[in-house]
Amino acid sequence: MADEQAPFADVRIEDGEAFSIPELKWRELLFIGALKADGDAFVRDPGRPLTPFAIPGLFPEGARFGAVRREGRVVIRRLPA
Repeated sequence: MADEQAPFADVRIEDGEAFSIPELKWRELLFIGALKADGDAFVRDPGRPLTPFAIPGLFPEGARFGAVRREGRVVIRRLPA
C-alpha cells in the first residue's frame, strides 16, 4: 500500500522555493491535463482535477511554473507573474 501512495507523497523541497516530484508523476499531471504548457512555462488548468499531494497548495491556480528534468525527477519552480 505504501508503494501505491509514494508518487503522491514523494515531494522533495529543493533549494529556495523549488520542489521536485517523480518524473512519472509529472507525466501523469500533463497527461490528465491538470497542468498544461503555456509558452515556456506550465500552468494549472482549473477545469481538470489535480491529484492530491502530501504537501497541499503546490500548484495554485494562476501561477506559472518552470520544470526541469533531473535524475528521474522533475524540479518545479514557481515563475514570476
